[in-house]
Amino acid sequence: MAGLLKTHVAIITGGGGGFGRAIALRFAAEGAAVTVTSRTKTQLDETVRQITSAGGHALALPGDATNGSDVARVVRETEQALGPVTILVNNAGVPGPFGPIGVMDPDEWWAAQEVHLRAPFLFTSAVLAGMKERRRGCLITIASPRAKMVSPNLSAYCLGKTAQVRLIELLAAEVKEYGITAFALDPGSAPTGLADRTIASPDARRWIPEMVEKLLEMRGKPGGEAVLERCAERCVDLVRGRYDERTGTYIGRNDVSDPW
Repeated sequence: MAGLLKTHVAIITGGGGGFGRAIALRFAAEGAAVTVTSRTKTQLDETVRQITSAGGHALALPGDATNGSDVARVVRETEQALGPVTILVNNAGVPGPFGPIGVMDPDEWWAAQEVHLRAPFLFTSAVLAGMKERRRGCLITIASPRAKMVSPNLSAYCLGKTAQVRLIELLAAEVKEYGITAFALDPGSAPTGLADRTIASPDARRWIPEMVEKLLEMRGKPGGEAVLERCAERCVDLVRGRYDERTGTYIGRNDVSDPW
């Protein structure tokens, strides 16, 4: 354990795989105590197993990130078991629904916005009072370049990511006086579970075939693990204060002096 984050306690949503698991593993390797949460306990348990087998300290707390009672429970049990939360990584996400506006099911479209926006709002609201009181905290939302793109037939995802970036801007302005930082981060492109769900979706194959083809190509190439590790390293940098002057901004892969 390197110990760069040894005084920190982190909650990571969507921590059962992909970028969430990579961030959790890296935080724990740097000495942070970590809670991972998502709806799927078996995946969370595997993340915790990997952390504890390497000598780290982690907790698996399943829950629905869009449900206020679940969020409150995850935060409460984390603080009871591990201590005050100093890091929140909002990583939970969904790739769809896919298709044109007017064709997609409005309820499915709105459910995606609950994951993209309500979930980070709930978790941020649940940890913010304690962070303000201690004048210490780092809030990271895993965003996407789609936040700044117009991608037809992908409105649920694009709008959700755009809203996340705007929320970070507003949040950072409100918490700056407390010494708390907030960032939206482009994690990079890697073959994660979200990519697999997109590839498997008949609607995605119908409405965004070019993206599906790119994801299939990415799945067959090496280097995915390196992308996950670089994202996790960048999250450590954000917590450590390396980019504090960028608080409230979206940080893309080429938006810093040492792009990844």
